[in-house]
Amino acid sequence: MTQLTGQPTTNDDVVHLTVPADGGYLGVLRTATAGLAARLQFALDEIEDLRIAVDEACAMLLAIATRDAELECRFAVTEDALTVEVTVPTVRGATLPSESSFAWKVLTALTTAAAARAADGRATISLLTRRASGY
Repeated sequence: MTQLTGQPTTNDDVVHLTVPADGGYLGVLRTATAGLAARLQFALDEIEDLRIAVDEACAMLLAIATRDAELECRFAVTEDALTVEVTVPTVRGATLPSESSFAWKVLTALTTAAAARAADGRATISLLTRRASGY
């Protein structure tokens, strides 16, 4: 499988976490994000930026999640990047914030790349962060 990075990953390089779609569980995803980014030797400010971006992406999705939904988070690790995909089932007619919204500007400012898609009653936000060179 190939991620947004263009680099192949194996199942050993992918971590899946599923938590209730409730803000009280976002700390679990933030902690996993920080741990995986630290494993890639991201700088402390890069780790914090990615934690904030994951939190913001989850907040966007929680706002449109169905009742009693689960938030699925997939972390794909490559040599110099971490891709995070967060997915949730959505209520009928739900839409993600536009790319001109403040929330979306936060995501794109804190990550290398961000993308969103909604189809078949599910919404996904994907975040790619590359480690700064020099490590």
